[in-house]
Amino acid sequence: MRAEAARPPGAYDIIHSHYWLSGQVGWLAKQRWGVPLVHSAHTLAKVKNAALADGDRPEPRSRIIGEEQVSAEADRLVANTPVEARDLVDRYGAAPERVAVVEPGVDLDLFTVAPGQSASTQRTAARDRLGLPADEHVVAFVGRIQPLKAPDILLRALAELYRREPAPAHRVTVVIAGGPSGSGLDRPTALIDLAQSLGITDCVRFLPPLPKQGLADLYRAADLVAVPSYNESFGLVALEAQACGTPVVAASVGGLVTAVRDGYSGSLVDGHDPADWARVIGALLSSPGERERLARGAVEHAQGFSWDRTAAGLLAVYASAVAEHHTQRSRTLAPIRPRLPLDASLESGRPALDGVIW
Repeated sequence: MRAEAARPPGAYDIIHSHYWLSGQVGWLAKQRWGVPLVHSAHTLAKVKNAALADGDRPEPRSRIIGEEQVSAEADRLVANTPVEARDLVDRYGAAPERVAVVEPGVDLDLFTVAPGQSASTQRTAARDRLGLPADEHVVAFVGRIQPLKAPDILLRALAELYRREPAPAHRVTVVIAGGPSGSGLDRPTALIDLAQSLGITDCVRFLPPLPKQGLADLYRAADLVAVPSYNESFGLVALEAQACGTPVVAASVGGLVTAVRDGYSGSLVDGHDPADWARVIGALLSSPGERERLARGAVEHAQGFSWDRTAAGLLAVYASAVAEHHTQRSRTLAPIRPRLPLDASLESGRPALDGVIW
């Protein structure tokens, strides 16, 4: 990076920073090189602090100040969803005309319904590879193990299901895939201890973080994937699962209201009451026809979130920022000619990105 920093103005056409720490560096580079800065937040501290779970730590004031500075200095702010765009404007004072929504995408070649297989055949094969029971319902959670992601809600919902129906017609296994992170590192065995205290240890499987192919197998193996987070800037897990043909039950928060189409590709749950989650999950597990309907909708919904679509959106943002910067420079001094084509649509060909530094 030292060699990159030594390059003179004109070496790059645009800078894209991701997360607030990179945004601080991007802000300085923007000033040094005299080029526009495009910034994406990943998550926003003010939003996270407004939706803290029990046991979670608030984001520090230093991060909030850093995000405010980058929001003020960036030429374009890329939001994952309209909800995040509103947060940037309302909570950070960003100028609406500098905020653009570009929804993330997933690898639809990897996260997909297995070609030439029925849903039941796909599910059986995936469970066999993962060592999961073939004759039980499987509900999966994938993500970092920390209070913000709320995997405990899923365990409490499972306990509620068994409390309501001690001998259900079909047993339910909950799979938790991921490792402790953030404040979850304070008590790395918290979920294991919770399962034991709830009396559901035999019904819970814990898996370490999985490689991409393993994730695809887990999504296909599950009857449902649960995303009970207190906040998500988008929720790629939900989209990956739907692309594999598995309906999602998610909290109605943040980007999840975009990632999941309620009643069509899955179900959104208001709040985090385990009884409500048990009711929604139980109803879907007892209705194979409804799950099949949602599975079809899940695949169709996920098709609208490809990597190509996301790339096209980002290129359009870059082109807009470069064009505006070029216009502003032409009013004051001889412009540095941008190498990034202003027509950045995929239909006209993929422009070279050698003028972009991340």
